[in-house]
Amino acid sequence: MRWINPDRSFGRFINHYIEDPKHNLWDVILWRFGHYDEPHTLPPSDFIYPSEPKPFNSNLPSAIWIGHSTFLLQINGLSILTDPLFSDHCSPIPIRSLKRQQQPAIAFDDLPTIDVVLISHNHYDHLDEKSVFQIQRQNPCVRWIVPAGVKRWFLKRKITNVSELNWGETYSFMDRCRIIAVPAQHFSGRRLWDENRTLWCGYVVESGQKTFYFVGDSGYNSIDFKRIGEQWPLIDLSMIPIGAYAPKRLLQPIHVCPKEAVQIHCDVGSRLSLGMHWNTFSLSDEPVDLPPYDLFLAMKEKQLPFDSFLPSQIGVPINW
Repeated sequence: MRWINPDRSFGRFINHYIEDPKHNLWDVILWRFGHYDEPHTLPPSDFIYPSEPKPFNSNLPSAIWIGHSTFLLQINGLSILTDPLFSDHCSPIPIRSLKRQQQPAIAFDDLPTIDVVLISHNHYDHLDEKSVFQIQRQNPCVRWIVPAGVKRWFLKRKITNVSELNWGETYSFMDRCRIIAVPAQHFSGRRLWDENRTLWCGYVVESGQKTFYFVGDSGYNSIDFKRIGEQWPLIDLSMIPIGAYAPKRLLQPIHVCPKEAVQIHCDVGSRLSLGMHWNTFSLSDEPVDLPPYDLFLAMKEKQLPFDSFLPSQIGVPINW
């Protein structure tokens, strides 16, 4: 699979299939002053996503949504975390509008021993310094998997057990799982001057007879996800964002809406998909209860079984 190359003139990573998305400071200012305002259709007051609860078996591979893009996956005797964020704010300073609205489903002290952590990109709501230090203290042998350019951030904090991947590159963990970095359509940066200096990605993880796909943050294109589905025709579980998509005029290039999330679900042929990146922080304009309803409408339009793509409930374990 082809992976991204930096612009050699500026040393910045680029997206292949879109023009530079609007995410600079001026666009954010215009957004906050209402330039991108859009109407929203609220879900019916009695709406409940139609799915049948299934009995949970702790002996089978499992996934627990801790909140935002943080999942705890257990498979083949391994415990894997995605984009761990346990802090009260998803910002370098405590901004009231970025305060956590749902507490993490599992406290730090209740986590099992963590073997691997997957970091999709370096935005503050996906790479949280406080959470990283806490996980490293409690799990000194943990292996951090990060996109190209992000390892330096860890080394500055004297964390050395880090493996850095470009799109298409693989890391094998103790012969118990293979982790492959795959394309995403997003951007990176923690300061105004370091935009796109590091890569962003998703991950496909193969372990035993099972395969899961962590999308990370991404907009939709009709090429990358179909290629992922072609390379891995049997994806047992996908974790796909369904929130932070309004206003679409501003966010669509970098964040999928539920309809596009369903298209990813179809493109990769996922047996089961779980929604993430919603109901934890207020990062966009859509009402907090709208993503599950928009997901329902998208699944209904494609006549797909609702049980094959769940909006996720924080703290509820799922077998896959």
